[in-house]
Amino acid sequence: MAKKKCPDCEKCLPAWLAAFGDLMSLLLCFFVLLLSMSSMDAKKISEAIGSLSGAMSVLEGGTKTEISKQRMQQSTPIDSNDETSEAVNRVVQAAMDANEMIDKGNGPAITVEEAQEGFVIELPASLLFKSGSATIQNEDALLFLKRIALIVDELPNTMQVSVRGHTDNQGPGKNSVFKDNWELSSARAISVLQELLLDGVDPKRISASGHAEFKPLATNVTEAGRAKNRRVELHFFGEKSTDKEKAKQSVLDKVTSK
Repeated sequence: MAKKKCPDCEKCLPAWLAAFGDLMSLLLCFFVLLLSMSSMDAKKISEAIGSLSGAMSVLEGGTKTEISKQRMQQSTPIDSNDETSEAVNRVVQAAMDANEMIDKGNGPAITVEEAQEGFVIELPASLLFKSGSATIQNEDALLFLKRIALIVDELPNTMQVSVRGHTDNQGPGKNSVFKDNWELSSARAISVLQELLLDGVDPKRISASGHAEFKPLATNVTEAGRAKNRRVELHFFGEKSTDKEKAKQSVLDKVTSK
């Protein structure tokens, strides 16, 4: 009896197509793993969307997120934010340029930090002054202050500048003309203030104060900590209408009205 002939097998797909399918499956698994391991910051996404909406005038009277020194995020009303934000960006760029010029980036660094009321520029005392002195002699620092004065002139008139001098706990030194850190910190703050006035800052928008060694940023035990504490800070903050009303209703006014 003759054997039956086996039917012809159906033609299979090309071998390369199977390898290609395996590769696509592995890539899909890879991207799924990447997505599962990543985390999205909802606050940052919300902040970015709010900034875009405000810039494009999609929303009126929206909110803006400001970041404090502790990086805590809070929502505050928007009022002339575009000018202020642009000014902060220019200040940061000016600080970066100055840091690059100072000993080719190896000297004391100027820092800019956002604050709840505005922002703060921190100038190391060694960049501005010699030990125990309140005379600005660094040309790079003077050029930086000139750039800051130009930026201040473009800020809203309600933006105030407070120049605050700080020292370590070592004292001015025997060769200094200042008898204590109160005089030294105040003189350094006034020296920076006077330079800004010469560069065109409105005297009504600026003030100066000395805090001696009583508001340190770091320990005074080490030299690095003392160097960080010797500084001059430029605090930029908005003057609120409520503050003006409180100033009008001072304690003396209440006493004289009785």
